[in-house]
Amino acid sequence: MFHLDDKELKQLGAYKTSNEIKQQPLLWMETFANYLKEKENINQFLNKLCTYGRVRIIFTGAGTSAYVGDILLPYLRNKVDDNKFSFESIPTTTIVSNPYEVFKEEIPTLLVSFARSGNSPESIAAVELGKKLVDSFFQLNITCAPDGKLAQMSNGDDHSLLLLMPSRSNDQGFAMTGSFTCMMLSALLIFDSKNDEQKKQCIEQIIDMGNHVVKEEDKIQNLINKDFNRIVYLGSGCLAKLTREAQLKVLELTAGHYVTIFDSSMGFRHGPKSFVNGKTAVFVFTSNNEYTQKYDLDILEEIKRDEITDVIVSICTDQEPYFSGECFKFDNGKALDDIYLAFPYIMFAQTVSILASLKIGNTPDTPSATGTVNRVVEGVTIHNYK
Repeated sequence: MFHLDDKELKQLGAYKTSNEIKQQPLLWMETFANYLKEKENINQFLNKLCTYGRVRIIFTGAGTSAYVGDILLPYLRNKVDDNKFSFESIPTTTIVSNPYEVFKEEIPTLLVSFARSGNSPESIAAVELGKKLVDSFFQLNITCAPDGKLAQMSNGDDHSLLLLMPSRSNDQGFAMTGSFTCMMLSALLIFDSKNDEQKKQCIEQIIDMGNHVVKEEDKIQNLINKDFNRIVYLGSGCLAKLTREAQLKVLELTAGHYVTIFDSSMGFRHGPKSFVNGKTAVFVFTSNNEYTQKYDLDILEEIKRDEITDVIVSICTDQEPYFSGECFKFDNGKALDDIYLAFPYIMFAQTVSILASLKIGNTPDTPSATGTVNRVVEGVTIHNYK
């Protein structure tokens, strides 16, 4: 698929999505350069917030954009000064429907909004509710569309900072791919306690790993060629949070043709494991952490011993111990924190999704033939909150 020319991809209805998956490693370096360019403004903005006392930071978005905060949260909670910031991840869909359970009038709050287009009704409503309900309310809008409503709301507002993603990250295909990883990387760069040289080294490694996914497409295709109609994604820590986005890509690009489930490696045993039958593919995002990795390997080996399905794959870096079954290994990244593994790991999952879509004869760029699901959500009524 990645090796096909533009004409062939357009005939398959996969031109946009294929290129948007493939170009992500290039976009990650652009994202880092953009972060360095905006770093002074970012620091000034955050320093101003600290004059208000301990600031509550809420990561928010809808759908894939909401998962950005979910994935970052386990890592970042241990990377900032607790006396300055507290982190939470709350979807805009929860904020808008239940604002009285979310916002606290007296607590200084920074709403970090992730949005590809910035035009989702929930994104705008969440900001408006924050302004109405919180005395000291601030916005950090991380978005891919300079002409989107969310970006425009930042103009002339000294309580707001706009951070635009590389222009090519504004995916034109149905599913969020580069927009997701660039927004996640930007927030990680802003709040991670690593110095800029360490961050650069991490990005260089994930770029190499992302390019590895493209080069090893045939290995992923061989997996997709196997006979299954169910997909499981498992992981631990922040990689457990990543599994939700991985399974969503399958649902979106195949229009629900494949039944999917996601869970943590340890949590899967507590009932959800009943999902596995002879036509199930199990993918495990294997941790780099020596302790956590043991639990990922335990569930892999357990499912293999069950002998219910033979499509069981560890996505991992090239370090021992290995799963005794099938592995998709990355040569680089052995020392990376798991949050950085999330970027090449999700590229693997995106590739699984587009190949699965093509396998069933769907068109990944426009996967919802009925039009019941749209690139930018429609049909949302925002009710007045008094």
